[in-house]
Amino acid sequence: MKYLTEKIIIILLFICMMTFADTYSISSDEIDMRKIYWGNSSNFKTPAEVDYEKILYATSEYKSIKKGKIEKGTAKYWILISKANDHAVRVIIETGEEAIYDLIAAKEYLGGLDPPIKCKDITKLILKKLE
Repeated sequence: MKYLTEKIIIILLFICMMTFADTYSISSDEIDMRKIYWGNSSNFKTPAEVDYEKILYATSEYKSIKKGKIEKGTAKYWILISKANDHAVRVIIETGEEAIYDLIAAKEYLGGLDPPIKCKDITKLILKKLE
């Protein structure tokens, strides 16, 4: 009976180690909420990164600024830039809700942490949604 109990404890410990082995977190002194678009920075397993500028430039609102040659600094410019930012963040969040990624951050943010966290660039996936 003692042998069986020890074996069960060892198996349970192994399962716990495997469950938590791939879980990441960002230390509180390294968290930059401006660079995290989706997810919980203190507990994630499948991180991703995006090139925010590329996504912003692909929004219909930003394209209308360029197409209409709207001058930077005008009220119309700032309204459209605000809408473009909202649109970019919204599509990033939607992708996070639909995909397997439980944390989406700005490009190179996670790789620049100590220790660096490897992640997949999903910018192209999001750009396809904006087409």
